[in-house]
Amino acid sequence: QVQLVESGGGLVQAGGSLRLSCALSGGSFSGAVIGWFRQTPGHTREFVAAIRPGGNLYYGDSVTGRSTISRDNAKFTSDLQVNKLKPEDTAVYYCAAKIGRVQYISMTSSYDYWGQGTQVTVST
Repeated sequence: QVQLVESGGGLVQAGGSLRLSCALSGGSFSGAVIGWFRQTPGHTREFVAAIRPGGNLYYGDSVTGRSTISRDNAKFTSDLQVNKLKPEDTAVYYCAAKIGRVQYISMTSSYDYWGQGTQVTVST
């Protein structure tokens, strides 16, 4: 049973940085596409970033240029760093995984497994 656990959320001042981590257990991490999404009340989940097993990186428009996604296959973890945080970055951040091929990497329906989410609040 694949499980994902996010950590690293919290309260951050605008302009600061945050590093979130996602730990995968119960499955093949090296073969997994890892995605990060975020969601605010009343809205659908928004694509933030993704990384393929081979290391190809993808970023959503809202974080392009100020975010970095990475993976450590030895530790079964993926990190998402977001810099220059804005109040509009406030959301619950989720990591997701698909063990296998993903064609539409920014779509929530492409992923089979989801973490419980971690709250990020950016204060002014």
